[in-house]
Amino acid sequence: MKQVYGWDQGENEPGDLFGTTVEHLFAEVWSREGISNRDRRMLLVGLLVGQGMDEDVGVQLDAALRTGDLTPDELREIVVFLTHYAGWPRGARLNGQVEELIARVMRS
Repeated sequence: MKQVYGWDQGENEPGDLFGTTVEHLFAEVWSREGISNRDRRMLLVGLLVGQGMDEDVGVQLDAALRTGDLTPDELREIVVFLTHYAGWPRGARLNGQVEELIARVMRS
């Protein structure tokens, strides 16, 4: 989880779902060979944008920039590309998220 998001697993939620999900997702899915984490991240961002899952997109954009999977210029290119496939309203929202993130990172 730290390699993918740049932070360690948080406290377990009540029950086994969170821990089981984290173990499976990061130990088995994200660690598979075949495509890079960068590629996985881009696929995931595209999927989330297409589904209109803005909050989750924000988490992925932040992680992509912090872990070095994607640069600010690459994030901007993703905006242009996805806007033409996901639609202008979703693209405009994504553009806002990307520019806000880049500005926040540049200030810190």
